[in-house]
This record gives sequence, C-alpha cells and structure tokens, in this order.
Amino acid sequence: MEIGNHWGEIIKIFEEAYKSCFHYAVATVNADGSPHITPIGGLFLRDDKTGFYFEEFPSRMPDNLKQDPRVCVMAINADKLFWGRALMDGKFPSPPGVRLLGTAGQVREGTTEEIGLWQKKIGFTRSMKGYKIMWEGMHSVRDIKFSAFEPIDLGSMMAGLA
Repeated sequence: MEIGNHWGEIIKIFEEAYKSCFHYAVATVNADGSPHITPIGGLFLRDDKTGFYFEEFPSRMPDNLKQDPRVCVMAINADKLFWGRALMDGKFPSPPGVRLLGTAGQVREGTTEEIGLWQKKIGFTRSMKGYKIMWEGMHSVRDIKFSAFEPIDLGSMMAGLA
C-alpha cells in the first residue's frame, strides 16, 4: 500500500511497538533465497518516509543486502495491557502492527545528530555495565527508503481501523 497518507500513523505504531519490546524485526533474503530475520533496536523513522538503523551487530544481514537491498521491517505492539484490553473489548483501539517495505542503502558513518538520537533513546542504560559493552560505540548506520506498507490484519477485531 502507498504510505504517504498513513506515515504519521505508521510512526505512532512503531513508537508503541518499541516501547513494548525494544526492537523491530527486519527481514532480508539469504543468498539461497531463504528468509532471514534480524532484531534491530536502533531504527529511527524520519518524516520523509525514510529511516536509518545502526548496523553494529547484524552479521548475515549486511551480506544479504549486498545481493538484494530490499527489506521488510515489522513493528508489533506487544504490550500486555494493550492486548488484554483488546481481548476484553473484542477490538483493537489502534492498529497492533505494521510492515514497512523498502530498500536499504550503503552502510555509512552516522552523523552526530543520528548518534545523539541513539544515545537519547538508550540513555537510561548509561549507568549499566552492559551499556559500555554493547552500545557506547554505535556509529555505523544504513538508510532505508520505504515505498509501501502492509497493515497487520487480525480480522474482525480490527473493524474500523485503517
């Protein structure tokens, strides 16, 4: 589906999804044609239907993107209260998830602003032992240009939602 008229709502779904599970699922295609899913926490959406993510940890995904730059990024709101309320009411108050389809660019050095966004996103962890080990040196990013989206369809519990 064309994303232009839905971009604001897509961003909200991504924000709620991150709050509930701290990552998104990014699908690429392996050399043999099989699917590969990578969890990415450092993904940011911009207002112009693009985004970027930090590529410090993926091992297979960069090789997959050299052969085929297409990606599918899925965000699901996994909040237990959100799902519990929906199950009690028999309908979702807002879309529970979305898939974004796009094309990844080349890996590059993150800008000061991009690194600042990452630091702000995970700032609460700075005093923790794992912060320095995992996230202090994040600097490599890859842009994604999104061209379409697919809502997560959960049948009649989504009645009235676009």
